[in-house]
Amino acid sequence: MSHSTQFGTQNLSDMQSARNRASVDIASIRAYLHDGRETWEHKYSIVSVISKDPIFDVTGKDFTTRSQRYRSALARMRRIYELQEEHDWTNLDILFALLAIGETLPIHLHNVAFEPVFLAQASKELLKEYADLVIHRGILGCYLQTELGHGTNVGALETTATYLPDTQEFELHSPTMTSSKWWIGALGKTATHGVVQAKLILPDGTDVGPHLFFVQLRSLDDHTLLPGITTGDIGPKAMAGYSAVDNGFARFNRVRIPKWHMLSKFSHVTEDGRYVRPLHAKISYGGMLYIRSGMITGAGWSTAKAITIAIRYATVRRQGTIGSDGLELPVIQYPSVNVRLFPILARAYVFIELGRAMVRSFAEMSERLATGDASLLAEVHATTSGLKVLCSSASVQDMETARRSMGGHGYSAFAGIGRHYAESLPSVTYEGENYVLDQQVVRAALKAFTMLFKNANSQRQKTSELASSLPPSSAYLRLLLPEPDNSQPEPPILLEASWFDPSVLITLLEWRASLLVHEIAQTSHSPDATIYQRVSKASTEAFVAGRVGEMLALLRESEMSTKDQEVVRRLYILYLLTTIEASLTDFLSFGLLRFPPHDSRELPRSRDPARTLRLAILRLCEDLLPEAIGLTDAFGFTDWELDSALGVYDGQVYKALWEQAQTEPLNQTEVPEGYEEFIKPLLLRGQRLARAAKL
Repeated sequence: MSHSTQFGTQNLSDMQSARNRASVDIASIRAYLHDGRETWEHKYSIVSVISKDPIFDVTGKDFTTRSQRYRSALARMRRIYELQEEHDWTNLDILFALLAIGETLPIHLHNVAFEPVFLAQASKELLKEYADLVIHRGILGCYLQTELGHGTNVGALETTATYLPDTQEFELHSPTMTSSKWWIGALGKTATHGVVQAKLILPDGTDVGPHLFFVQLRSLDDHTLLPGITTGDIGPKAMAGYSAVDNGFARFNRVRIPKWHMLSKFSHVTEDGRYVRPLHAKISYGGMLYIRSGMITGAGWSTAKAITIAIRYATVRRQGTIGSDGLELPVIQYPSVNVRLFPILARAYVFIELGRAMVRSFAEMSERLATGDASLLAEVHATTSGLKVLCSSASVQDMETARRSMGGHGYSAFAGIGRHYAESLPSVTYEGENYVLDQQVVRAALKAFTMLFKNANSQRQKTSELASSLPPSSAYLRLLLPEPDNSQPEPPILLEASWFDPSVLITLLEWRASLLVHEIAQTSHSPDATIYQRVSKASTEAFVAGRVGEMLALLRESEMSTKDQEVVRRLYILYLLTTIEASLTDFLSFGLLRFPPHDSRELPRSRDPARTLRLAILRLCEDLLPEAIGLTDAFGFTDWELDSALGVYDGQVYKALWEQAQTEPLNQTEVPEGYEEFIKPLLLRGQRLARAAKL
């Protein structure tokens, strides 16, 4: 029996029918998601080049060892930059190409941390000597911040850089085992240079806190380590994540570097050992802010891959109830499935657009910093901290939800989501552990609250002026200000139609944030167990809600048809609704779900105040059901990018899964290698004991 007969054509037919039902113009929405049709076409041309190159073949990847994955990653790394030269790709093109590969390569930290930090914070002298080498990968860099004993708490890092005025050098030293740099991508075997975060110690012993230093790690002649430096790979990561990256450790034994190798654009040490302070205390955090900005976009596209796979599989997987066609229903039609998946689809759309906006914000901040203007630094720090927590947590949770929705086959490596999950999982702890970053968000919110009411109490400004003085990250606090007639504003009264009005939903999320900030301000002397996490989440989700409002306004200016705009609009409303539904405890605690008085002549009202909210979510999911395949196709992923048997474009998932299973090395021999040595003796022993038992 041929494979085509064995597997049938039902999957193919179901997928085609789903695409026929979708009314959206996929090309139009795809252009919207990719910031323009030309941008999409350019990205697609890059994917076409890479996917046809044998070095980027994904066949058999799941059967390779870690050492093989690393060697393959080096080959891919080299080939990417050869292709850049052949096709005249920009650095932005390279970043997209690396994202399309779907596997983090050792060059990753050079691109997202080492290069941007070096170019932004190095002195003119250092840039003149090394900038071209950095840009053209004549040296390969890493960013040495995290240590064995400290990660998120940058201020407590133990590595020291002591200034020696007699020789005009800094001496880098790892005084303890816990001061060993740890988890540093590309440090284990690949990087030739690094930017090292170390405590700056002045000649008189004064510790002025962490600063950045440019350090050569390996010889450019034979790649051997330089004297006084010990490095290695830290070993395999959980669930085989980041297998291709040589996350490493390093210790420095009184390593001397020239004075001018300090990244001294914003702060420096004079020749005689005096410290010149930076314009802003946290100006050296620019590298982290850049990475966090990029993480939001990354979370959006990673979530997009997972939800594309899950929705495609749910569309052709038939289970359970018999439908009108005499077959079991596609599981996507069950509310228990689509109400799990469609909110993830909505978050992917929101995070992609949000990430793009945050990258623009970071670019504006960087331009101002270059002129000595640090006015945006605190705001970008607050927003990227909150968004890093929100997007990384949501993305990891959404990938696992998507995987579980696929049933048993979701656990197969061939399903593809497991790989994305393993690579996304550490995002909740790197670049700031999420529960610690929550506290930074809360501090920013409390600072804005204190300043707002300090000015309000002084009566120097009108309410409208006070409200306009708030930065976007805390604009929701305006709701706590009295109206011009000195009356106190109140949350909206909710009708059934309110759940489909984005302005009402945004206001509700802002009310939740403002009341939580007010609560922590009043009870800071005795905080409850979860107040920091709830305030951080609420204030960040209020900020995102405001951005969703902007996205909805910009939709009307897009090139999409009115019909397509309405479909995407429903996705954004679903995002807002499910954001509220996920935090009902806060809304109920503060009495934010307010309804008109009930007319006793009407049918009794449900005792569940959130019922109409959940009915609105159900209705939106029903509306989006026929559009789901079109909305996921609009991400534009090729089968090569998804690398998933259950997410194939044509829908023939069981055929693809069967064929993948045939590539398993264990299936290449009928009798396993260990039969004679292990299985046969075990069987013979059991048979002997069974015979003896009958005697």
